Amino acid sequence: MTQPSLKHRLAATSLLVAALAGCAATPTRESSGEYFDDTSITARVKTSLLANKDVSAAEVNVETFKGRVQLSGFVKTPDQRRRAGEIARSVKGVNEVVNDILIR
Repeated sequence: MTQPSLKHRLAATSLLVAALAGCAATPTRESSGEYFDDTSITARVKTSLLANKDVSAAEVNVETFKGRVQLSGFVKTPDQRRRAGEIARSVKGVNEVVNDILIR
């Protein structure tokens, strides 16, 4: 099998660069860097919730999109709901918290 020519390798590289450029962030999609940032924020929020004895974190879900954290799930008291929001807001990288936690 022969090696591809320089012209073919450059063409393939150009196509790859063009395809990756199409992966830029849009209002409804994240870039890979934003995705990893959001994954890190989600993990830090969940860890902080689990470390706090005031919140029943096992039933709280955390989702992050472009620094906006959404909390959902269930807690036992209004104070736990409020405290979960405070904890999420205190995490570095969080721009906004939407607290959709319900009281059971």
